[in-house]
Amino acid sequence: MRTFLVIMATLIIAHRGGAQLGTENSLSCIERGIQTGAQMVEVDLHLTADQQIVVCHDQRVNRTTNGSGKIENMTLTEIQALRLLRPDGSASEETIPTLEQVLQLCKGRCRLLLEIKKKRSNQYLGIEQLADSIVKAHGMQEQVVFQSFSDEVLFTLHKIDPSLRLEKLLICRIGKFLFDGSFTRFSWDKYESIASFNIFRWFAKKSFIEDMHRHGKEVKVWTVDDPSKAPANADGIITDRPDLFVK
Repeated sequence: MRTFLVIMATLIIAHRGGAQLGTENSLSCIERGIQTGAQMVEVDLHLTADQQIVVCHDQRVNRTTNGSGKIENMTLTEIQALRLLRPDGSASEETIPTLEQVLQLCKGRCRLLLEIKKKRSNQYLGIEQLADSIVKAHGMQEQVVFQSFSDEVLFTLHKIDPSLRLEKLLICRIGKFLFDGSFTRFSWDKYESIASFNIFRWFAKKSFIEDMHRHGKEVKVWTVDDPSKAPANADGIITDRPDLFVK
């Protein structure tokens, strides 16, 4: 029987599959994250030049593979010809997975927190509609949550399907502004469709979490790898070491 090191109500989310358990965002790492007992796995989505959604943290493949280039300028065939790098820098036998491969691995086993990466308005055009359609084609809409730093992504997803659960990534809140890479004016009306605000751990203050709870919003905290530093009143912990939170 598993014992949670944080309160039972807190969701344990394997960040990039559990990035310190293997090769981040790889199918093997996601499998390890699931095996720890994490209730949810978080991965990052990008769109290739031939309109395929792949799972990788960076916009470029340089850091995580034995190749180089921007995902948006490469085809899926070109990307999957590369090999993911192990933590020691050696090339593995694994390739960057597609969203469909990750869905197939996780279906019926754990929930998924899908982060759509988008740095500018004209990048990854149509990724929101495509991601939603792929999830629904696999019958996994009840298993999947979307998150993003980008308001444009989140509001587009809400227009596509108002029933989608959406979560807003941010670094911190300063007065009436959210810092999410740029400063965004905050209002409860503006973010009515957002279910959770997922904040960087340095700024996950008790007062912030309590304020969000008073307004019916959840708070997930990233990236926390030491259970002793997990905020007790957070609704979710996004961690590279889910094994330390679930024993």
